[in-house]
Amino acid sequence: MEKVMFIQIGMGIDLHGQDVTKAAVRAVQHAIHRNSMPGLRSVLPGNDLNNMKVNVKLAVPADKEKLDLDRVREEIPYGEVTFEVTDGGMLTTSGVILADKDDINDQIYVVIASVEVGV
Repeated sequence: MEKVMFIQIGMGIDLHGQDVTKAAVRAVQHAIHRNSMPGLRSVLPGNDLNNMKVNVKLAVPADKEKLDLDRVREEIPYGEVTFEVTDGGMLTTSGVILADKDDINDQIYVVIASVEVGV
């Protein structure tokens, strides 16, 4: 990415089920679903939203090997998407294990996302 124009931050949580992908998807949704970038198209090659660059940084607390980046990618509607995954986020306790929610323990997964948009 030559020029970063926007940075959007989000947090996603999976309260039960210990699903790092679900938390990451929610973090990206949180970051991008409260923004409008009406002038962006005017600075993109061909005025085409598919020509924007999107770099998604995910700070995950556990199970990086289980993170489904293809599923997270589905949340970004336009552009050339890249990912950086680092250790971070948070593990904390829910205080309860719910078998009907597929809990394997009482951990809550918190993922932080930084979504950079530019050209």
